[in-house]
Amino acid sequence: MNHTIVTIPCLSDNYAYLLRDSASGATALIDAPEAAPIEAELERRGWTLDQLWITHHHNDHIGAVGALRDRFDCKVVGAAADAHRLPPLDHAVGEGDTVSLGGLTADVIDVSGHTVGHIAFHVPAAKAVFTADRLMALGCGRLFEGSAERMWQSLSKLAALPLETEVYSGHEYTASNAKFALSLDGSNPNLVARAAAITAARAQGEPTVPANLKDEIATNPFLRASNTAFKASLGMADATDAEVFAEVRARKDRF
Repeated sequence: MNHTIVTIPCLSDNYAYLLRDSASGATALIDAPEAAPIEAELERRGWTLDQLWITHHHNDHIGAVGALRDRFDCKVVGAAADAHRLPPLDHAVGEGDTVSLGGLTADVIDVSGHTVGHIAFHVPAAKAVFTADRLMALGCGRLFEGSAERMWQSLSKLAALPLETEVYSGHEYTASNAKFALSLDGSNPNLVARAAAITAARAQGEPTVPANLKDEIATNPFLRASNTAFKASLGMADATDAEVFAEVRARKDRF
């Protein structure tokens, strides 16, 4: 395998991720919620930190950037569109740019909606996309900035990635997301089976991320806004995909 990905629980329900290129040993961190668990994992593995990739400006994703930069002198990568509210960036990127980590390359995707300037990092060789609060396991982030139309466009970009892609999201919200999904789509056998697996995993204290993109498309109600049968089940057969997404998001906000 040409890479290693390590999931690090932080704060109460956040995740950070280490991505390591096996050939060169170059290591990147995706988001920095809290320094201590990240430093402990690096020490345990005998790794240093070369790069730190930021997805968006919320403090539970950037709170430890300064401490980690001070300790490891890592290069910080983040969205040019969000640079005014991010820690100082060594490399400002946007849609269509790439980030190199040893022999690995990450494609930058603008996934604005949760925040304007939110980006995702797709690493094709690792079959991984780091989505933070944009696409989550069985869910998506709240619509804090931007329109439902823009948020749906962002999700559609992620849904168009190869189906074998693993989605590394920023929070352990999956059990509550599953309850909401079942309230809308409880006759979906794929969802019922997945919800049971999620319950079992959480009972063992196991993370529910990453999530396979094919499974997300089959079960995540926010990605099913274009599905004809799902639209009809909501009484929105003639609505646009973005209108259905907006309705699902509004229902989740009230759930």
